[in-house]
Amino acid sequence: MSLSGINEENLNFLRDQFDSIIVLRGDSVILKGNEDELEVLEKIFSELLFLINRQGNINVNDIKLVTELIGEKDNNYFRKKFGISANEIENIILFKNNDYIKPKTPTQIEYFKRVKENDIIFAIGPAGTGKTYLGVAFGIDSLKKKQVNKIVLSRPAVEAGESLGFLPGDLSEKIDPYLKPLYDALEDMIPLEKLKSYIEKNIIEIVPLAYMRGRTLNNSFVILDEAQNASTIQMKMFLTRLGPNSKAIITGDITQIDLPKKENSGLVQIQKILKGIDDISFVYFNKSDVVRHKLVKDIIEAYEKYNGD
Repeated sequence: MSLSGINEENLNFLRDQFDSIIVLRGDSVILKGNEDELEVLEKIFSELLFLINRQGNINVNDIKLVTELIGEKDNNYFRKKFGISANEIENIILFKNNDYIKPKTPTQIEYFKRVKENDIIFAIGPAGTGKTYLGVAFGIDSLKKKQVNKIVLSRPAVEAGESLGFLPGDLSEKIDPYLKPLYDALEDMIPLEKLKSYIEKNIIEIVPLAYMRGRTLNNSFVILDEAQNASTIQMKMFLTRLGPNSKAIITGDITQIDLPKKENSGLVQIQKILKGIDDISFVYFNKSDVVRHKLVKDIIEAYEKYNGD
């Protein structure tokens, strides 16, 4: 109990800071994960046990201090692991197993800066520019740093060439394909077992945009993806869900609107409505920011040329 804290508060703090699985069974702590990270965790637990023997109990502040001291003593194991300098580490959004996520293009760097400085950020541009992927990384980073209590990811379930009514399964099964890109990003950044735990505990929630009505989201990092397919009414509804200490990222591509009347896209309209308001920022990506397969940029250029003709 001294080590884990009430409702495993102490262990949950460590679980949020590291990718490894931390399980308490009886008087044993079981660690499962990357070898380098396990080495750091073993040192942290050794120091925590020493503190418990000396002062009888520990709290989250003790764990935070020990974690920081161990990191400094090891000259930051992430730097050792990835061979990066102290200056480079400031530009990294999120560390994941055997890799890390950082902005790669000038617009992505601007995106990173705007997210730090503003509470509502609109990221608008073509597919493959990292709008959603980086947005999810920003959310996970905020969760790990305890800046928010949960992440909420949402998408409009708009029919793009096929009808929901003809898809098999119940409503949940019909909607899941629309949300799959968000699951893909999460699965790339969080170990599967930890992700399942977050979803089960409602720390990470993935919902269709229609399910957001009537809610107030406090202490949350909220992401609306494919926002070009949100109607003007839905966009207003989404933006007014934000409660205290919450941040929102809205991503979309205004060249790929699947709504029956394209002029009804909330993402198109909102650029005029919210222009010039403090703490709300717009970041515009273009084809030079594409970080997917090299042919994606060529495909976007070909479509632009075709539509121009």
